[in-house]
Amino acid sequence: MADIVTAELDKVAPLHHTTRSSHGRKINEFLTDTAKQAKRHRRRCERRWKRTGCETDRVAYRSACRTANRLINESRSDYFASRMDGLVSDAKRRWDVVKELLHEDDRQPDRTADESQSFCLAASSFFIHKLDRIKKSINAQLVGSSYDPAASDVQHTGPRLSIIKPVTVHDVAKIIRSMPAKSSPLDFVPTSLLKSCSDVFAKLIAHLANLSFTEGRFPTRFKKAQITPLLKRPGLDKDLPENYRPISNLNTISKVLERLFLSRIKAHITTSANFNQSQSAYRQNFSTETALLATLNDIYRAIDEGYSTVLVALDISAAFDTIEHQILINRLRDGFGIDGLVLSWIESYLHGRQNWVKVGPAQSPPVPCDCGVPQGSVLGPLLFTAFISPIARVADRHNISQRQYADDTQVFMKFTNASVAAQVDNMQACLAELCQWFLSNGLAINPDKSEAIVMSTAQRSRRTNIVSSIDVAGHSVPISKSLKLLGVKLDEHLTFNEHVNNTCRAAFYHLRALRHIRSSLTDEMAQTVACAVIHSRLDYCNSLYVGMSESNLAKLQRVQNSLARVVTSARKHDHITPILNQLHWLPVRQRVIYKTAVLTYKSLLIGQPDHLSVLLSGYTPTRQLRSSDCHLLSQPADNTVFASRAFSSAAPRIWNNLPLSVRTAPSVNIFRRHLKTYLFSSTTATD
Repeated sequence: MADIVTAELDKVAPLHHTTRSSHGRKINEFLTDTAKQAKRHRRRCERRWKRTGCETDRVAYRSACRTANRLINESRSDYFASRMDGLVSDAKRRWDVVKELLHEDDRQPDRTADESQSFCLAASSFFIHKLDRIKKSINAQLVGSSYDPAASDVQHTGPRLSIIKPVTVHDVAKIIRSMPAKSSPLDFVPTSLLKSCSDVFAKLIAHLANLSFTEGRFPTRFKKAQITPLLKRPGLDKDLPENYRPISNLNTISKVLERLFLSRIKAHITTSANFNQSQSAYRQNFSTETALLATLNDIYRAIDEGYSTVLVALDISAAFDTIEHQILINRLRDGFGIDGLVLSWIESYLHGRQNWVKVGPAQSPPVPCDCGVPQGSVLGPLLFTAFISPIARVADRHNISQRQYADDTQVFMKFTNASVAAQVDNMQACLAELCQWFLSNGLAINPDKSEAIVMSTAQRSRRTNIVSSIDVAGHSVPISKSLKLLGVKLDEHLTFNEHVNNTCRAAFYHLRALRHIRSSLTDEMAQTVACAVIHSRLDYCNSLYVGMSESNLAKLQRVQNSLARVVTSARKHDHITPILNQLHWLPVRQRVIYKTAVLTYKSLLIGQPDHLSVLLSGYTPTRQLRSSDCHLLSQPADNTVFASRAFSSAAPRIWNNLPLSVRTAPSVNIFRRHLKTYLFSSTTATD
């Protein structure tokens, strides 16, 4: 009977062996001898009180607790202060120490030399086999397929790029001065020396670059990369190679050459008619926030017109590492008009590369890179975005909207209850062709990580016959109640409830850690840490919060209030407005207005990003009025509250409410300064 019970239990609750990590903070590393003795005395008093139950022993135990706690806190503060002492001028070391003190569990595990070597070999083997597995899967799915990789390519028209503009010493010196002061493990010249002697090295690098560009060859010595495994997200098992992302460390001078080359071809590629203008990554004034604003604007407008929207977020397996070099070269030549020495240089840059994995003192043997562009390179992102640009035409053929941020691809369409069947079939056809395009170009959609959602009002959702799943790459992807898109959790009714709760949870987690070390930080450092680690989470994509519920805004405001009190060491019940003014922090609601107004100003001033600037138009009255010269924007008519949250409606509303002196600021910096002053004054007036 026991064997039968055990067998049945093994089916529903199988035995798992786990290794418990012991990398937690050790309290003894900062305790003084006096604090240790106080802890021992506290423990002895506790045992005595539990044994006797005497009131005198209880009083003695409570007194010992207060003494031990005071000494422990003093020891902790002294330890943190000693770690921070002397790091005022070394920003990198200071931040390393702060991060360690905030969350010591995030450190890499301590491995012996043999363990590090074994992990390097395992990680290198995993990365190689992962690519082999993906390529074999792609080849298996392409058996019998006649789909042409260039089926959606369009021949380039216009001027071609075949010669690289010569490099000047000024060009190189400008790049060296703007580089961060950090060195790569492959550098034979430290970056600090490179920057301090930029006048000398600029001449040498300019000469090297001109030789490389005129011969159409990338230096072989710079085709090596050291891979540093980067944990995909906190909390994953650090001993499993599949939980790491391979990031390439390249020689710094190699990156200077890449920047020089990039500055000479970027405009030619991004202004081409064949470049996907819905791609927001690696473009100035384009960001995840602007991409989400444009996507949600379409969804809000669809809801206002009586439609629901189905959105599918596609995940591409190892996108940067699986690019086929020859297909990329052909696309650059035929689709973007790049040939001659420029194309030869890119071919030389891609071919003959090697990399190895290194952790601590251990490293794996070098292996060749037959496909992909190096992650962590300067030129790789532009080559990748050019490579996948044709998918915009695939979506357009099916009248499906699409938007990309690097390899994050979203396709979405609007539908009504009457047209849901036909529109879903159209979406399925589009996804099937996209899958074929990716496969024929050497990439693969990962259906396990792809997600789908239908967004609409709560009332319309109850009346609409919504499909329960979407077919992606031969797999059924269920319709979710929410999905994470570019770091923002979107729910089916766009309430942002889950996203705000997650943001508050993460912010309070870091806030509690900051409170422990606050006494060891200067006021300036405490404010810097608070803004970088916590306040940045409140500000991320906060222009999406326009029209959000008061309860969600109140949750975010409570986080900011708690953070301000920790930074200023204020008491719990002190009035918050003077504290925020002391820190010069705008409240959450005003920060939302601030971000939206700044994005509006940039869109009007420079016309970028274009997917936001096209949503704005100047107000032109039918007859001459005093408001004709007030730089107002035309505000569209809205049928629903949802539409008022769209950027095309919220931006003009916020913009038109600003004073004329703010709207007519001559530059972005002056606009920011005037806007913040105005918002502070309006906040103080209404407090």
